Amino acid sequence: MKTVSILAGLTLCLASISQADDLSAWRDGAAKRAITQWVDDTTRAGSADFIPLNQRYVVFDNDGTLWPEAPLTFQLQFALDEVKRLAPQHPQWQQDALVQAVLSNNTAAIAASGKKGLMHLLTLTHSGITTDEFAQRVQNWVATQRDTRFGCRYDRMGYLPMRQLLDYLRAHGFRTWIISGGGIDFMRVLAEQMYGIPPEQVVGSFSLAEFSLSDNGTQLRKTMNGAFYDDEAAKPVAIHLFMGHRPVAAFGNSDGDVPMLQYTSGNPAASTFGLLVHHTDAQREYAYDAHPPASGKLVNGLRLAAHYGWTVVDMKQDWGTVFDPAQCPAAVSVHQGEAK
Repeated sequence: MKTVSILAGLTLCLASISQADDLSAWRDGAAKRAITQWVDDTTRAGSADFIPLNQRYVVFDNDGTLWPEAPLTFQLQFALDEVKRLAPQHPQWQQDALVQAVLSNNTAAIAASGKKGLMHLLTLTHSGITTDEFAQRVQNWVATQRDTRFGCRYDRMGYLPMRQLLDYLRAHGFRTWIISGGGIDFMRVLAEQMYGIPPEQVVGSFSLAEFSLSDNGTQLRKTMNGAFYDDEAAKPVAIHLFMGHRPVAAFGNSDGDVPMLQYTSGNPAASTFGLLVHHTDAQREYAYDAHPPASGKLVNGLRLAAHYGWTVVDMKQDWGTVFDPAQCPAAVSVHQGEAK
């Protein structure tokens, strides 16, 4: 009986290791080898590059790195859908030119409104409600809306190779954080379910909430006061403020992530790793760098990658699968249809 127990325990252990080391969505190539070599070098006892457990902090951008940001970021699509849903309740919006552009699907006018327009849409859809109400709205949106191209729920469109990479790193003792320009409250609704990253390890753009007493107890109400946009040079600032540790690895996809990768590469206490996801697959996802559909410009990052030794992932060549067929089967049909 004791022998059987030992064998059963060994089988479970080996199965766990096999699952933890699963990077099956990655094709064998330089990018995958760079990842596994760095992890092996920094977690193997006795290695000159060994990183102690209490220093294994790694950071990931979200939009374009863990899930798509084309043709629009998920959060912007949520804001547009919320404007359409809420418009009948706000007749005064009839006089709002940007709202009318949203209702008429005038994408040119929405794009022309720039950051000022984006802030206006976020004010209409992201403020004046409690944090609990906002989270429920995001959950309702995820449950009812589908990506227009792939027909999948948005919470099922995390990139499978990156989800496997998150699991792989955690299995080797790394603590995974999101440092993104996306809204912190928006991402926190989805990150644990999609990536296994708890809310306290999600950092994004934010504004200050207001605390108050209500008939039902206490509440936090969202405002647009003290807005902090977590992109570009603000990312290292946010890492220091919220995480309190200098990362040993950073993963991004755009020039907005470059300061985060530079800050990580400059860590004097560890052998570091940097990675940029280059969107090169118009059939299975999207292809862009200098001229993205909405966000995610990647020019400076590609120029600096060789200097810093960052790994550049060619999505078309390095990823065997983009989306998990079990979670987003419609994407497979789209791929097959577009390939014909």
